[in-house]
Formats: sequence, C-alpha cells, structure tokens
Amino acid sequence: MAAKLPNIVIFNPDSMRADAIGHLGNLASRTPNLDSLVDTDAVSFSNAYCQNPVCTPSRCSYMTGLYPHTTGHRTMHNPLGADDPMLLKTLKENGYFVYWGGKNDLVSSQVSLNAYCDIFHKPARAVQPDFHFSQGWRAAKGTAEFYDMLVGRTAPAPGDSVFYDSDWSCVYKAIEIVETLPEDQPFCLYLPLIYPHPPYGVEDPWYSSIDRAALNARRVLTGPELEGKSMMFREIYRRAGLYDLPEERFREIRSVYLGMCARVDHQFGLLMQALKDRGFYQNTAVFFLSDHGDYTGDYCLVEKAQNCFEDPIVRVPFIIKPPASTGARPGISDCLVELTDLVATVEELAGIRPRYSQFGKSLVPLITGEAESHRDAVFCEGGRLPGELHCAELNSLELPRDVFSLYEPKVSVQFNEPAAHGKALMVRTPEFKYVFRLEEPDELYNMNDDPWECRNLIGESQLREVVHTLRERALRFMVETADVVPWRADRRL
Repeated sequence: MAAKLPNIVIFNPDSMRADAIGHLGNLASRTPNLDSLVDTDAVSFSNAYCQNPVCTPSRCSYMTGLYPHTTGHRTMHNPLGADDPMLLKTLKENGYFVYWGGKNDLVSSQVSLNAYCDIFHKPARAVQPDFHFSQGWRAAKGTAEFYDMLVGRTAPAPGDSVFYDSDWSCVYKAIEIVETLPEDQPFCLYLPLIYPHPPYGVEDPWYSSIDRAALNARRVLTGPELEGKSMMFREIYRRAGLYDLPEERFREIRSVYLGMCARVDHQFGLLMQALKDRGFYQNTAVFFLSDHGDYTGDYCLVEKAQNCFEDPIVRVPFIIKPPASTGARPGISDCLVELTDLVATVEELAGIRPRYSQFGKSLVPLITGEAESHRDAVFCEGGRLPGELHCAELNSLELPRDVFSLYEPKVSVQFNEPAAHGKALMVRTPEFKYVFRLEEPDELYNMNDDPWECRNLIGESQLREVVHTLRERALRFMVETADVVPWRADRRL
C-alpha cells in the first residue's frame, strides 16, 4: 500500500522580517507558537533571503523556484501567466485539494485560478476598513507623520472581538476546511496574508502585548554613512523626511509592527491546533515564510524599496516542519538558504518529480540533519533599465494631486530619477554582502563587523580582491541562471 501523501500548509505573511520572531533574538517579540514549533518539530533558517525585495517578483520566484531575471517576472505589474509553472498548480495536478486564502500578488488577473486551486476564498461578510490601501486614514497627508504609515491601535467593530479583516476571514475559512475535509484527501492550504504589511495598525490584545522597553536598538546612520548608500535609499530618506520624527514615534511604529506579527503568530497557532484536533498535524508539512521584510523605522525608513538590499527587507522568516515520518532535527539553522528552495523542498516531501528546470535546492537534508551546509552564497535582485518605464510603479502618480499616496516618496523617485531605480544584484556570503549596481557605485559590507550595514567598504583598497571574487561569483550566478530550456522538445518530422 502506497504511503499517504503529506498535507501541505504554506503560511505566508507579507513584509515580515526575520528578526520579528522571538527565537531569532528579538526580546520584544511575542511569537510563542512559532517559537514552540521550532523547539519541538521544525527548523528555522535564520539566514533565509528572498530573491526580490518587493511582493510580486518575490512571490513569482519562490512559487516557481526560478529567479526574477530568468523569467522576466521582476516587477510589481508582471505576475505569472497561464503558461508559467507554479507550485499550487503542480500540487493540484498531483491530486491535492488546494485552498488559496489571501491576496493574489502572484497570478495575472486575466488568468483563471481554477488550474491553481479548488477554492479561492473571498470574505463572505464585510470586513473593516483596510488601512493598507485606504488614502483617507490620516489627516496629515504628505507629511512625515503620513509617510511613516503609523495607524496605531485599531478598534474592532461593535460585536467583534477582533479587527475583522481579510486575514481573519481567510484563517477562519482555512480552519473550517480542516474541520470538514475527508481524511483520505491530501490538501494544500496556502495563506498569503496581508499582515504585517504597513500601514502599522493592530488591535488589542496584540497592540498592548509588546513591551516597548524591550525593543532592540534601532539602526541609525550618520551623514557619511548615508552617502555610502544607494541613490534610491537616499532619495526615499530625503523625500519621506522621517529623520525629523521623535524617537517615541519610531518606538511606536516598531511596537505596533511587532504587535501585528504577534497577531500573525496567534492566527498560525489557531490553524496548527485545528490540524492537531483533526489528527492531520503529524502528516502535514508546514512552511512559514514571508515574501520580504520591512525597514520598520531602521535608517529612518519604513516598508521596502525595489532595489535596496539591507537585511531588514531581504532577510525573512523561513520555518519548515516536515511530516513526522521525515524525522526533523528541530532548532535553528544558520545556513544560507533562499526562498527559491521552497518548491524543491515541497516536491521532495510530496514525492513529485520536477517537470521543468528550476534553481531551488531541497532543504530536506538540512532539516533531517543529513547535511550541514547548503549554499556558498544567496542572491537577491531588483530595479530596471532606465528606459523600462513600464517596470516602475507609476500608479500612485496617477492619483489626483489633492490625494497623497503612502508610497509617493518611493514612486516619485522611480519616475523622476530613473538611475536610482537601476538594476542591481546582491550577493550574500557568510562574511560579506556585495551589491553590483549598473547605474551607480557598488556596495560592500562586512556582515561580521558591521551587521547593520552602515559602512560601505567598496572603495577600500585592501578589499579589492574580495570585490573581485564577489563580482566573479555574481557573473557565474547570472550565466548559470540566465534562462531555462523547456523540457518539452519539438517533435520534428
């Protein structure tokens, strides 16, 4: 008798940085469910990196195992098409019942989702105002107090115990599905949530759960250090003007963000308990990962930028609990891993043979303890060529001039300073982070001596050989991953 296929859960919060989790060293975090999971059943990769610092290209990458430059899905406006491979489609074709509960920053709106999932959930009841996209939540439009995206404590509607939004609706529906699915049907639950994406707002008890006095130190740059940063970084810094905000406001931004992460952890815990109650937990592989991180006040910035690569926005949570039969060695791994490794890992656990070329590498050997190393370097990319105006996020500039977009500082840079939005590639090794830039000077950081990435060492003469070696590694990476050849060969007469 064939072994039962493992169930798959992909719990996918948006904009969650790695150090927002308690077991990764943040004393102010409140993530007991994730922390407990890693203590007993899962491996948390503390050096996991996304392959693009914004939503859509990152998701297109880790749900295919391909890099943004390989397929051209490297902008916010170019999601996957019907002919692109995608993990959910693969699972559905292999007999899985697939539930998709959450946002779609992944597949084109012109493509039917029937090939990807059995259920794409939309809230059945009205949700509360979505601060993430509303333009009317702040009176101080166009000021630093507007661009810092701080909402603060949110209030549930009368009769509700939570600030009922689409995340709650999607999690509750996932639990309902777990409670009703037949035991012999392998399933995949994919939950691409919105939280903790800014604006920063959360209800109690999570708002009040964060000890403001326990926050980690905030990354702050001096004037000379700022000049070593990229043009995009410097221009957003200047245009948003958050450097004039008092430290108390930054403390509130960071605390509310951690409260949002605590709510995500609670929702994750509810789903894990539902799996245990139905007896599904042992045979379920659980993946917890985020598409990218968030500055959250570090360097006097918030959210993220398309071609910047500081750790707060590119180092993300990646936690994997395999089915019990796989035999995990739980704990924290400091190996360098990429989110591209997701597809290869799921396919190995599900016994699915790949049907196209991909660049992810299965993490199962690390999870079981059979391997102690994985990659010598990881990569992240972003930006566009100067003439690629269609690759810029211009939607905010189309708003009436009396309406301000939360993202206007970032979007206006892309429009007015195309060189600042230039293509760039990050190479991260155990010791160094190197950024190759087409339109401006490169960056180099010693991650052991300067983990906050404040001192750009690119001009240091004693490090020329290091830069040469990293450029060679970047060249090798781009040649190896420049394209993929379709596996279906043409049948010629």
